[in-house]
Amino acid sequence: MSGFMLQRRTAPLLALLSGLAVTTVVRAAPFMIVGDDEKVGTDAQGKPMVNPTGNDAVLIVDLAKPEDPKIVASLPLENSIVGPPVNLDISPNGAIALVADSMTVAEDNGVRKMVPTDKLFVIDMKANPPKLVDTLTLGKQPSGLSFSPSGDMALVCNRADGTISVLKIDGTTVTQTGTVTVSPGVSQVVFTPDGKHALAVKSPDNKVAVLDVDGDKVAYNKLDVPTFPFPYNVVVTPDGKLAIIADNGGGGSSDGSLDAATVIDLQWPHPHGIRHITVGDAPEGLAMAPNGKYAVIVSVNGSNNPSAWFYHKTGAVTLLKISGTTVTEGKTVQVGALPEAVMISPDSRYIYVGNFLDKDFSILQVTGTDLTDTGKRFKVPGHPASGRMGPK
Repeated sequence: MSGFMLQRRTAPLLALLSGLAVTTVVRAAPFMIVGDDEKVGTDAQGKPMVNPTGNDAVLIVDLAKPEDPKIVASLPLENSIVGPPVNLDISPNGAIALVADSMTVAEDNGVRKMVPTDKLFVIDMKANPPKLVDTLTLGKQPSGLSFSPSGDMALVCNRADGTISVLKIDGTTVTQTGTVTVSPGVSQVVFTPDGKHALAVKSPDNKVAVLDVDGDKVAYNKLDVPTFPFPYNVVVTPDGKLAIIADNGGGGSSDGSLDAATVIDLQWPHPHGIRHITVGDAPEGLAMAPNGKYAVIVSVNGSNNPSAWFYHKTGAVTLLKISGTTVTEGKTVQVGALPEAVMISPDSRYIYVGNFLDKDFSILQVTGTDLTDTGKRFKVPGHPASGRMGPK
């Protein structure tokens, strides 16, 4: 969720998840990681308010039974709905997870308000149960992040600073080795499958920056690809030929207008946009199927704003079919209110959509390129703001 339109995107929250609650971890695969944000809400009169910090949690969820997920660990770590719902990730080997703490709560003359923080949490996923092992200080408002394909590097967007932190990964030891200046508002970054490039989303500039990766060095040589207004999230096909961008359009909030997904041809040496696909209002969540046959994009559709003329009770998920370098719109399925995170199982058969206001996940199934709702919901003890899928 965009910090630019935060007050329009709030909802009543309950202060839950105080303290550390864990159970014994059954070593099954895959896992997904989920961030619950309990800081932002509304009072009894519907006015925006900020709850005290201390009630957020990061959940580790076992998907051994894909239609019956189980929470196996809950860590009392702050995280935020402000930003695209990809501010955490699990390494390719499943050994560690990173969680960016984008926003925290401060008091100004007795009034609570949201302010950027600069913290990144490192979780040992092999511990039983998973545990926090380090906290790093990065730039201001760390947000979207990703691991490299080899898992020895990670990149984190510092949204308020307009920079990207370069991290070296060695087991559970994470060290910042550099900083790349990109542009204020940079929201998410992902590597290409060959590890030689990364794509950084420059939301206010309506562009995606192409970064060069050479060993442990990352450089921005001012190569940008235009998008539809306010790009916010990005994924890359497993073969590295295409990128798909979720273009939010409304600067961080629904506005009643349909928005788009931009398709970029990454075949070098000249990456360029080749299509804009019309999708729902305010897409944020975006995920690529591991089999490369489809992606899914999640639209808020005004589901967080009952007083707006464009209000809908539910958000929606649209399947984007991929065949070579051709991307076409597939089926759309309604989900819950204010959907944010979306994840696809490693076998590409299941999709999990975090419904922030409903405090649950819709569980969808894909057969070929047919998208259906299983009718099952996975309840979580807080408001799911972000999520990523681990390896198989």
